[in-house]
Amino acid sequence: MTGGRGVSIRLTVLLGLVSTALAYLVSRILTGQGATLPQASWGAFIVLVFMACGVFFAGLPVRRFLRGRATKTLNPLRAMRTPVLAQASALTGALVTGWYAGQALVLVPDLDVPSQRSLAFKLAVLAAGGVLMAIAGLAVQAMCRVDPPEPGADSEGEGQQSPDRSSED
Repeated sequence: MTGGRGVSIRLTVLLGLVSTALAYLVSRILTGQGATLPQASWGAFIVLVFMACGVFFAGLPVRRFLRGRATKTLNPLRAMRTPVLAQASALTGALVTGWYAGQALVLVPDLDVPSQRSLAFKLAVLAAGGVLMAIAGLAVQAMCRVDPPEPGADSEGEGQQSPDRSSED
């Protein structure tokens, strides 16, 4: 975290690119020695989408509370854990994207073989699932952000946060 701003898009993209490069190198070395890439599963894509949706829907109550539209009180522990979950989701999504994208890049020279083309397609879809997970994490992190009050704002203004809300970030 830099300056309390959370996980940045730049960090997420950089982590994804580094993990892509490492996955490509490892997969290239293993396939060069005669090993095959692990089979990709459609179930993994379903899990990634489910996790992205879970993170997103976990952030909605925090967002409603921060905007003053909540009908129920928000558990402070949940409010504290939600942005942490979002940051973990963003970083994990970047790593997952890189892992599957690196493997897919190894298969690019062999796309004329139907079995390799099928595996490359699955890997590309799984990488897209990782991107979805990273986007959900970054979006929820932004939804949970509590901006500091503007200097010079009066204490009765709408821009002021109550003391118990400002400690949730």
